Amino acid sequence: MTGPLADRTTLGVGGPARRDIVVTGIQELEHAVRDANAQGLPLFVLGGGSNLVVADAGVPGCVLDMRIRGVTRSASPPGRGGEEPPTETLIAGAGEVWDDFVARACQEDLAGVECLSGIPGSVGATPIQNVGAYGQEVAETIRWVEAFDLERQRLEHIPAEACEFAYRSSRFKHREAGRWVVTRVAFELKRGGEPTLNYSELQRAAEALPSRSLSAVRDLVIQLRRGKSMVLDPTDPNRRSCGSFFTNPVVTDAVAARVASAASARGLGSPPSFPQGNGMSKLSAGWLIERAGLSKGTRQGAVGLSSRHALALVAHDEATAEDVVRFAWRVRGEVERVWGVRLIPEPVFWGFDVLEDGLPRL
Repeated sequence: MTGPLADRTTLGVGGPARRDIVVTGIQELEHAVRDANAQGLPLFVLGGGSNLVVADAGVPGCVLDMRIRGVTRSASPPGRGGEEPPTETLIAGAGEVWDDFVARACQEDLAGVECLSGIPGSVGATPIQNVGAYGQEVAETIRWVEAFDLERQRLEHIPAEACEFAYRSSRFKHREAGRWVVTRVAFELKRGGEPTLNYSELQRAAEALPSRSLSAVRDLVIQLRRGKSMVLDPTDPNRRSCGSFFTNPVVTDAVAARVASAASARGLGSPPSFPQGNGMSKLSAGWLIERAGLSKGTRQGAVGLSSRHALALVAHDEATAEDVVRFAWRVRGEVERVWGVRLIPEPVFWGFDVLEDGLPRL
């Protein structure tokens, strides 16, 4: 058995695994997969551990600790008709630290990921979740994903259009969850491109910037995230979390209108709502949580909401994975009771019996 996986996740809960194999290259990955299959052990892929809840009993399988490193580049075709900035493709190993990759892109004046600064985790996790924040998501810049197919036992090169990217989702997370081990990701970035400033909070904050360079916007994003305890900071009392625990719900326009009417009747003003097209709207999960009576800092034993961000569930000292799941059920239950909207969790759950709507069975 390994040591507790709690020590390798940002949430800080969870028991051991049967085995742990460090993977630094494709050959090691192939050997590890064959070895685990021969022993009948299920595989669990560990990156930065920032979007993961591990059961207190741990997992009865083999953890692949992905440490495939390196960043290479290839030139991309110039912009159409010379009107768009030229692009450059950076190809990053799955084990690269995501924020280090973003910092490098900004330093090299390559636009497209600057708003994703400060997000914990590894490069390999970004296409699985279609990581996004402050008006950007990786689906906008990913050109292809290289991944090992555990069913066919071979390495595959998957173009972006085949990844089935959607809001915080991809084929790797849902339809084919557990089938793929991401090894490299290619990002097509714009050399000398302008930073993306289409998220209202970031737009307002950027008005005070003397320069809107990529690095300046990156620093601003990190500052905003730090104010919400959404960066790794060992001194922050809200540090043990998965970041946003629930996705912002995408609902029909009719449901959004019903929520708005109910909010108005309660004197709560207009809930944030963002049109998604095709008769759908995206609501703010944080707004729904707080207006369901769960304010920032609400606690249930050793688990609670962050004192700075209602979407983050924080595991305080002595918290267990079961405590986290129980509190998550409470949060979702209150939101559904008050607003009639069911929240979907963002993290991956290991060692649990996970129900179809995303939360583990209690």
